[in-house]
Amino acid sequence: MKIIVFGATGSVGMEIVKQALKQGHEVTAFVRNPNKLQVEKSSNLQLFKGDIANAESVKKAVQNQEAVLCAIGDGKVGEIRDIGTKNIVEAMEKTNVKRLICQTTLGMGDSYNNLNFIWKHIMFGFLLKKAFHDHKLQEQHILNSDLNYTIVRPSAFTDGGITQNYKKGFDGSFKKLNLKISRADVAYCMLEVLNKNKSIKEAISISN
Repeated sequence: MKIIVFGATGSVGMEIVKQALKQGHEVTAFVRNPNKLQVEKSSNLQLFKGDIANAESVKKAVQNQEAVLCAIGDGKVGEIRDIGTKNIVEAMEKTNVKRLICQTTLGMGDSYNNLNFIWKHIMFGFLLKKAFHDHKLQEQHILNSDLNYTIVRPSAFTDGGITQNYKKGFDGSFKKLNLKISRADVAYCMLEVLNKNKSIKEAISISN
C-alpha cells in the first residue's frame, strides 16, 4: 500500500516507517530535515521535504497516497499538532484520500478517566498542559471530518521492541493500567489497524 507518514523523524513516526517498510508498504516520509530520518535506505522509501505548517506542501505530499499515518510531535510550541492535523485533514479531503490513522494520547475523550492522579493533575494539568490542549484540537479536526479515520490513544512512551502484549480498546472505566507502552508497539498497533482496515471512525486506547 502507498502510505505517507507525518512525524516520520519522531520516535513513533520512525518506528512506523521502519515497520511499514518491513511489511512491504511503499512509504513516503514527510520530513522537515531529511538528515534526522535514521532508517535504512530502501527502494520502497521516498522522502518528501516539507513543512507541516504549510498547507500547500502537505497537499502536494498527500496527493496519490492510499493512506496517511500521523504521529506528529510538537516540541515546546504547543500548537503544531493542531495546525499540522488541520492541514492534513484538509489536504486529504481535497485530494480524496480517505484513510487516516492518527496517534494522539490517552486522556482524550472518555479515556481521561483511565488516567491516575499524577497524569490528570500534574502532567496534563500542569507540566504538559499545552500538549494536552494541542491534542484536543488535533482530535477535533479529525472527528469533524468525513475521513475514514482511526485515532490511536497511547499512554506514556517507553523504549523497547514490539511485544504485542498491551491492552487495546478498553473503555474509560478500566483502571488496571501501568500507563506505559513502547513506541514500537504504538507503531505496530497503527499499522495493524491499517492492514486489517478495522476500527473505522473509532478511537482506540492502548496501554500496558
